Amino acid sequence: MFLPLIGGLLLIICVLVGVAFLTLLERKVLGYIQIRKGPNKVGFVGIPQPFSDAIKLFSKEQTYPSMSNYFLYYFSPVFSLYLSLLVWMIYPFITFMFSFNFGLLFFLCCTSMGVYTVMIAGWSSNSNYALLGGLRAVAQTISYEVSLALILFSFIFLIDSYSLLMFSSYQLYIWFFFITFPLAFSWFASCLAETNRTPFDFAEGESELVSGFNVEYSSGGFALIFLAEYASILFMSMLFCVIFLGCDVISFFFFIKIVFLSFMFIWVRGTLPRFRYDKLMYLAWKSFLPLSLNYLFFFVGLKIFLFSLLI
Repeated sequence: MFLPLIGGLLLIICVLVGVAFLTLLERKVLGYIQIRKGPNKVGFVGIPQPFSDAIKLFSKEQTYPSMSNYFLYYFSPVFSLYLSLLVWMIYPFITFMFSFNFGLLFFLCCTSMGVYTVMIAGWSSNSNYALLGGLRAVAQTISYEVSLALILFSFIFLIDSYSLLMFSSYQLYIWFFFITFPLAFSWFASCLAETNRTPFDFAEGESELVSGFNVEYSSGGFALIFLAEYASILFMSMLFCVIFLGCDVISFFFFIKIVFLSFMFIWVRGTLPRFRYDKLMYLAWKSFLPLSLNYLFFFVGLKIFLFSLLI
């Protein structure tokens, strides 16, 4: 009884520490991309910077709009962080601590719920800018969830299981990345859209919407939204590594791959400009959807062919 509880608590602490240093990595990498230094004043070469930022954010005065729907406004960032930490429970522990057999379905359920937190955060602020940001985020996330789900279903047909642990046994000799390179590329782009990152950060379009759905949030509420976003980035990096880059979770090399994928998220932010909104929708429905559907039919056909050979 206590072992899963302690394991879950340790996992959440490790994720939150990872999120703290991911923010530092992002600021350092963006600094060097823009030919300047990142944070380097606090402590030794700026390493304690994330902790001083957290203390500053959580100790600031909490303000809220007088016309807002206070209860929903207050709890949507909390629920957002809760969902992004809850989805980590499908991490493929070799000890079967939380690695239940329907992990991929659980992931789809949690990511679908994440849309509501952004929508409610935008609506409950009672600000036009925040509402527009929330509506953009909902349309974008729903569009890209379709291709994400279809890519996942392709692999579910291939490995005959919803469990993430099965990916390790199927990728002992060759990674799925080499077999399904277009799917890997499509999955990575969909992850960028799902986590509202550049070039798909329309929910937080600073140039048009001031700051998007979180414009009315300050101090603790903003920090929770920030933590939820970066926890999702880390999780998507981990899931990419499990599905496409070999699920060897007990090796140190697995964590190197997660850091590299997180670096790719930052690198894309420092390199690419924001998409036009119609191009975002075109990419989702006219490019990624046909690609993932074709691969799904291919994998279903492959399984039927192999099954007929066995019979």
